[in-house]
Amino acid sequence: MSIKPRLNRFDLTMIVISLVIGMGIFASPAVVATEAGNSWIFFCAWIFGGLVTLCGALTFAEIGSRYPNTGGFYKVYSYCYHPAFAFMINWVLVISNAASVAAVALIGSDYIKPFILPAGLQNDSGTRIITIVSVLILYFINFLGIKMSARAQNLLISFKIGLILLVCFAVFKNDAARVAQVATPHTGSLVTAFGLSLVAVFFTYGGYQQTINFGGDIINAKTNIPKAITLGIAIVIFLYLSVNFAYFKVLGIGGLQHTPALAAKMMGVLFGATAYKITSILMFGGVLAYVNVNVLANPRVYYAMAEDGILPPIFKKVNPKTQVQEFGMSFFVAATLVILFFVNSFSAMLNYVMFFDTIGLSLAALAIFILRKKTKHLDTKEIFTIKWFPLVPLIFIIAYWFVTINIFITFGENPYAALICLATYAVGLVIYYASTYKKKNSTEQ
Repeated sequence: MSIKPRLNRFDLTMIVISLVIGMGIFASPAVVATEAGNSWIFFCAWIFGGLVTLCGALTFAEIGSRYPNTGGFYKVYSYCYHPAFAFMINWVLVISNAASVAAVALIGSDYIKPFILPAGLQNDSGTRIITIVSVLILYFINFLGIKMSARAQNLLISFKIGLILLVCFAVFKNDAARVAQVATPHTGSLVTAFGLSLVAVFFTYGGYQQTINFGGDIINAKTNIPKAITLGIAIVIFLYLSVNFAYFKVLGIGGLQHTPALAAKMMGVLFGATAYKITSILMFGGVLAYVNVNVLANPRVYYAMAEDGILPPIFKKVNPKTQVQEFGMSFFVAATLVILFFVNSFSAMLNYVMFFDTIGLSLAALAIFILRKKTKHLDTKEIFTIKWFPLVPLIFIIAYWFVTINIFITFGENPYAALICLATYAVGLVIYYASTYKKKNSTEQ
């Protein structure tokens, strides 16, 4: 029995906005300003990133329309490429999710660090300590049961809502003078400055790829999908540019470059020390909400992969009393902590996360060319198809490869970083073939 489309244009617009807007906008602008070196590259990166995001969202929406599956990217890779390739990429994305959680947790630690640590720990080590302790506390809360996790999430999400309202309100305050701080120009070429600026920009615009899951659920897909996605991304671009303009107006490019706790610093300049403290606390709570929901949700990915026989059966084990995937959750938290042991700054973590994401998402978008050939019979049906094909997916793919190359160049300063990333892909292939070999032997016996 097929599922009837139930989502209208407004529903999809709200979904797109909700998928994209996260916690990155409260820290990424500092990284973008550092890499850009001046205001025009800074704002061009945010505008260009938004347009590339629109191209990506439209591409993944057509993929979802042509090949609707609950398995998302895993099923698409398997169908268009090969099951081994599908597992390798998704295995890396699972690790990338842990790195993303670690990166966002580092944001919150930077905000709360000045209030709870002594002067001697106002450094990267102090940030790492707070981050690790925070992740462990949420791990134990989740271990108590899914109901306890949900209650914690309901409390923490209120912090995020309060923070967004505060920052939006600050945009309307016009009588604050800019903080005078000299900007540090980028020392490389303009092309490199722009490319590295896009790393943090694309991280902040992330989430649109989940439109792949809604291609078959939209009423009048041919009309509503492009209009809803375009409107949703346009609203996100407007909000991001508004917040960044507020940062720039109050702090300047120099202030942006030297202020990791952006939202709190801006609120402190506008409204005083009390506002600085309140914003820092709200930011930390909002970050914990993001970490908590990922600790809750990511083990479900392992569960699905274990159901397919790719991961060991232990990943499917659920405590009948608490409804907690104890092993899967422990694995995810352990991966997050291991990553935090090696990387202790948000900007450094971004390079790892986005290296994996740019490769994974660009290859997923490339699948549209294979998918169009395999599902040519659907062209006459009422599914969504990209109007300006192949220009739209090519813009997305080329932009992401451009960023991948720039990240790889920065890895040249630390060869071990590139080696770790490539080894992660190799481990995924080893796990896949070891699992399928074991499964084949068990069926033969």
